[in-house]
Amino acid sequence: LLIAAALGSTAALAPSLSAQATTETQTTPEHKPGWELLVSSGVVMPTGAQRTRVAQGKLTAAQVSYVVRPAIAMTASLGWTRTRDIATVNDPKLDAFSYDIGAEFRAPKLIGGNAISLSPFAGLGAGGRSYNYRSLSAPAASNVAGYGSVGGELGVGRIRLRLEARDYLTGFKPLAGEGAMRSGNDVVLMGGLRFVRH
Repeated sequence: LLIAAALGSTAALAPSLSAQATTETQTTPEHKPGWELLVSSGVVMPTGAQRTRVAQGKLTAAQVSYVVRPAIAMTASLGWTRTRDIATVNDPKLDAFSYDIGAEFRAPKLIGGNAISLSPFAGLGAGGRSYNYRSLSAPAASNVAGYGSVGGELGVGRIRLRLEARDYLTGFKPLAGEGAMRSGNDVVLMGGLRFVRH
């Protein structure tokens, strides 16, 4: 659903993005590409069959974005989730590491001003995820992953509060023992603060 929403909102906002870009070109200086850094925290919530394999976990993530244009940014993310393997006896603790890169499409500000601003966005990306037991000797399991995201950034003065929801689709093979590769799905909710110079 989040992937469909991301694609739908991007398509619906394309005409206004073009009009906004034309207006900004006429009224503001040329945009200079730049970097953004954000450290977020949140929760990973397995859905469907994945709920019987891995427990809900707490997430810490670092995101680096390169803003190519006001409406487009490339975002790389590295996340660490503390969870448990609930399909194995004694529910051993797991560290899940995610790493991905994607494109983020930013709509014109719904609210714009020097005091308060609100900017929605949608994105798509791909990468991988690795699971590693903290106390067992089993080898780490790594899988391919893809995501769709939607969210928004609220600005108050120089402070930016970013909230994002991602829907991940991943490959998943048993963490202990033999078994066939299957698909898994989970929803990630995260938020973080960043500061801007101007």
